Amino acid sequence: MSEVLLSIDPAVEAPSAAPSAASATGVVQPLSQAVRGRPGVIVRVAGDLAGQGVLDAGELERRLLELGFVEGARVEILHEGLFGRDPIAVRLDDMRVALRRREARAVEVRFEDSAV
Repeated sequence: MSEVLLSIDPAVEAPSAAPSAASATGVVQPLSQAVRGRPGVIVRVAGDLAGQGVLDAGELERRLLELGFVEGARVEILHEGLFGRDPIAVRLDDMRVALRRREARAVEVRFEDSAV
């Protein structure tokens, strides 16, 4: 039985590796620089990407992860604030979240090349 499980594991991992290699063809940029209406997929959340702000890097990352900003989640900017385009309303999978642009710098998103 254990031999069967070992032979299945590589087959299960191989398909997941292929899409990640294909996914590298998109443009990766911070969510804060995204264009309204352009959907993407989160590839990384790191509080230290946001730079100086109200929260320290670890706290910002923890809060974003708790809100659902996790690797693989689909995101799209729906609305931008009137003054300075801040805050932004983001569709995050099936929910909507308001976020400051300086906090959105901590979220890296992959956008498809065809949408450029």
